[in-house]
Amino acid sequence: MNTFFRYLIIVAIFIGLYSKNSNAQQRDSIVIKHIFNEVFTHGQSHENLKYLCKEIGPRISGSNAAEKAIQWAFEKLKDSHADSVWLQEVMVPHWVRGQKEEAFLFSKNKKIKLAICALGNSVGTPEKGIKSTVIEVKTFEELRAIPTEKVKGKIVYFSRPFPDTVLFGGLAYGLTVNQRSQGPIEAAKKGAIGVIVRSMTHAHDQYPHTGATQYKDSFPAIPACAISTEDAAILSSTLQEDPNAQVEFKQHCKMLDEVKSYNVVAELKGTEKPEEIIVLGAHIDSWDIGEGAHDDGAGVVQCIEALQTLKKLQISTKRSVRIVLFINEENGLRGGLKYAELAYTNKEKHIAAIETDAGGFMPRHIGFAIAKEQLFKFKTWENLLAPYGVQAIDENGGGADIGPLKKQGALIIGFHPDGQKYFDYHHTENDVFEHVNKRELQFGSVVLAGLIYLISEHGIE
Repeated sequence: MNTFFRYLIIVAIFIGLYSKNSNAQQRDSIVIKHIFNEVFTHGQSHENLKYLCKEIGPRISGSNAAEKAIQWAFEKLKDSHADSVWLQEVMVPHWVRGQKEEAFLFSKNKKIKLAICALGNSVGTPEKGIKSTVIEVKTFEELRAIPTEKVKGKIVYFSRPFPDTVLFGGLAYGLTVNQRSQGPIEAAKKGAIGVIVRSMTHAHDQYPHTGATQYKDSFPAIPACAISTEDAAILSSTLQEDPNAQVEFKQHCKMLDEVKSYNVVAELKGTEKPEEIIVLGAHIDSWDIGEGAHDDGAGVVQCIEALQTLKKLQISTKRSVRIVLFINEENGLRGGLKYAELAYTNKEKHIAAIETDAGGFMPRHIGFAIAKEQLFKFKTWENLLAPYGVQAIDENGGGADIGPLKKQGALIIGFHPDGQKYFDYHHTENDVFEHVNKRELQFGSVVLAGLIYLISEHGIE
């Protein structure tokens, strides 16, 4: 065969592949537009979120409200006519906050009330509270450099703020959150009697942000609280003027015995490759303050909406799709770990897992946890999802609850809405239904349902 004919064959093959891909993209575009129309004309995500927030409320693991939310979601998924819906038993910690915390700053005959809240999993103070002078540090290295005798019996105050020049809130969170999660351990090593942590947010307000903290058995468990950013500024400036200023705080939290709870799972059986499973997940628990609207009520109702929309439009998925509403993401990750454990035990083949846990804001990015050079196939989906807010598909995938599935070969996918306001509400009493925009929430449902469809239709290879 001469070179000319070989060239013609190659061109013909290329044109055929291009035509096939073009037809597939056109078909996919039509399907996603149908999903959009269904969500925006008949979708119930906003109404579902209102019920979850206002009628059930905050849903910390082990609470009666968490169990009500689980039963509500179970019934919602059954009503969606999924092929199967079940509860997956999980033992979870049961931490309770108790009565509202109190804190005061004493300096030069002045007594200033401070806005604080106990960190999740923290121990309480003695009934009379604790009162001492304060050692302010920004890093663990700074604390470690201080002689132990100067820290012993004091309250350690971690004051490292969110860096203003970091582009995304999630990155700022990652650069500061260790002082909340590990701070009590580091302070206890030095003999401190308590910990105060500047809230994890760019916002300057009076809402303290809770969140999980940890202890180690080899060191005493000391009470730990977060302080609002406005009062953090007052505390820092006061300590500069008066190093002998004291803080007193009281909190009544404690850890109770573990209780039985559940993940909620619903499945659409695949028509061609049912053994290949795609997970779309969110966590149904929340912190015990606020209503858990953005974190993660929005994700819960988007997952339910995605499944309901696929069923209403009679879109048959080639691969099996599972909606998983995980319990105990906030203070233990027990739900995600149990789901992965059972998937391994049952020898299930999870090809992909998507997590929505970044608020009900406008979709912006989708991250696939693979090398950049492997993104080519998924980058071709950008133009399909762009009309619904997605600006880019990149390699920054992840998710706390779905993370354990990575060891079993699942492609981990992160759903990233616009995150500039998320940490204004995150883990506060200000995370309420009124701060979730209906249309932005709906756009998220469209993108997630569309993404499930694309993965089920085309696989990940």
